[in-house]
Amino acid sequence: MTAGLQAIFLSERPMLLRLLTARLRDPDLVEDVLQELWMKLDVAASGPIADPAAYLYRMANNLAFDKRRSEMRRSAREGVWLSLQAEDGDSPDAERVLLAREQLQELQAAIAALPERTAHIFRRYRLEGIPRRDIAFEEGISVSAVEKHLKRAYQAVQKIKSDLGVDIQSM
Repeated sequence: MTAGLQAIFLSERPMLLRLLTARLRDPDLVEDVLQELWMKLDVAASGPIADPAAYLYRMANNLAFDKRRSEMRRSAREGVWLSLQAEDGDSPDAERVLLAREQLQELQAAIAALPERTAHIFRRYRLEGIPRRDIAFEEGISVSAVEKHLKRAYQAVQKIKSDLGVDIQSM
């Protein structure tokens, strides 16, 4: 079935390109979404689909929505960072920079100590903003299993937070 969807993808690619261009208005993002759609079709294990073209358009639309939401989150994080920098002056003092680096290293070590799949799921969800259901689809596990991996990661982060006595929420 996957090969059939890929054939339909190739025939519908120009229209998918137009749809995504209208949704995203960024040629680089459009190509990223098309590539992600192709990769999802490569690993998708599905049964018969009544209208494969409509299925592809829905997938493309959902991916475009996820990409825009991810870009909005990234933009919001950058805005908060810039506003914090403006409040703190041009540059933080050396002691704060060193302390922040040490805290970041502790956090990275805690995440690296997690099982590989748990760390990967945590990064995809928290850093890349990928929805839990999409991660579940990519990993071939249930949403509940993704939530269990995230819970394990959050417990590790919470432990670092309490060990350091700092607010990691802003990190």
